Amino acid sequence: MVVVGGGIGGLTTAALLAARGVKVCLFERQSRPGGCIANFEHLGYAFEPTAGLYSGWEPNGIYERIFAGLPVAPPKVDLLSPSYVVRLPDRSEVAVSDNVDQFEDSLGSVFPECSEAAIAFYRKLDQIDLATLDDSSASEPVAMLLHDCSLRFRRFIDVQLQTFTQSDSEQCPLHQAAPALVTPRRGMWAIRGGAEALADTLAESLKASGAVRLNAPVLRLAYGADGSATGVDLLSGERVTATRAIVSNLTVWDTYGKLIGLSRTPASISKQLRQLHSWGAYLLFLSMDRAAAARLSSNRILALTDWQEQEDYSPDQAQFAFAAAPPWDSRAPDDKLAVTVSTFTEAEDWFAFHQDETAHEEQDQSTLKAVWARVHAAMPELGDSVEVIETATPRTFYENTRRKLGMVGRPLGTNNVASLGGGVCRTIFPNVFLIGDTSCGGLGLAGVAQGASALAASLTTR
Repeated sequence: MVVVGGGIGGLTTAALLAARGVKVCLFERQSRPGGCIANFEHLGYAFEPTAGLYSGWEPNGIYERIFAGLPVAPPKVDLLSPSYVVRLPDRSEVAVSDNVDQFEDSLGSVFPECSEAAIAFYRKLDQIDLATLDDSSASEPVAMLLHDCSLRFRRFIDVQLQTFTQSDSEQCPLHQAAPALVTPRRGMWAIRGGAEALADTLAESLKASGAVRLNAPVLRLAYGADGSATGVDLLSGERVTATRAIVSNLTVWDTYGKLIGLSRTPASISKQLRQLHSWGAYLLFLSMDRAAAARLSSNRILALTDWQEQEDYSPDQAQFAFAAAPPWDSRAPDDKLAVTVSTFTEAEDWFAFHQDETAHEEQDQSTLKAVWARVHAAMPELGDSVEVIETATPRTFYENTRRKLGMVGRPLGTNNVASLGGGVCRTIFPNVFLIGDTSCGGLGLAGVAQGASALAASLTTR
């Protein structure tokens, strides 16, 4: 078995296959595993390039089931309480936690104009059994349940859905919205060392019974005389034969555009790929004084900065996620904490043709100034306790991962391109499969892990 790409999806699939006795080799173009969740290290800091909110670590959750079959112990995790706080433009806050009474009391006090409807909305979500929903109901936007709710409450929902699904209440189908809103109230976790610690542990497991080849970019699939996919060609000129299957941990765009090749991609799929869209991420990596953490209501804050009344929701102008490393995992020099502020941005805007880097640097500085102002306006208690260490743009993600335009997350409509059978994402070739954040359903890394577990189970029986 050949696995292309060392993100969480590729690592999990490969580690599970190797532990079950399958001969597997994973190829990763970078010098370390992790893909787009690898920490950014600079000046003694290790920053997570995410909001630092992870599900699936509960007893009998997906990670317990995965690590039960691996020869390594899972990384250490800590339950967040609350999972996070949503801060609104009027400075009111709602702590999203598993304490039902406190959560409902908070909804009632923050949204008095529609308190009964807001509470009823969440109770309805808690009662929804996704397995029994018919296709038409599951694909309806969650906005159909928000008719009796105020704009303020809808924006409270929008900022959460955008964070976890890259879509707002008018776009997000019910089958994705329900778990995205219910899961945080049942518990989210922080991973000690960041998600990179999970990647490193999975790589360690794979090395015990399989092979990880770093600094080994895969150029394309190798094809037999009959046009079937037989393996991969490496940039070095080496050809590796896969007698069982090939798993792509690349994005859905890059799986077809680079690995399979545009000349072999059916026109119908090419058309669908052009219509798919994911957001890019603009990140601020900050240093924060440890003492400042005491002034925050949570070290995980989703901030809505503009109600955007009479407008469609534009997340690049209306929200950011503030994730401060907890004191027990500061990933920073003494008396400091590593902080990541993540915002959405149109990825395409960062790839206009430039004869030199000046225009990109100017765009970076302009965006930094705007986001910095929004952060301080929404969180005045930060004062001068934070300073910028570095920034990351979609071009940063592209340079590090070669993902198309540096886009991250799962675009709406991916199921139409990656055909699903038993939860497994398939391509036009019967022995080439997709795994990763642009093709899997579910919530965040846990959704990718669930997809990887299903794929590994399917491939083990082939």
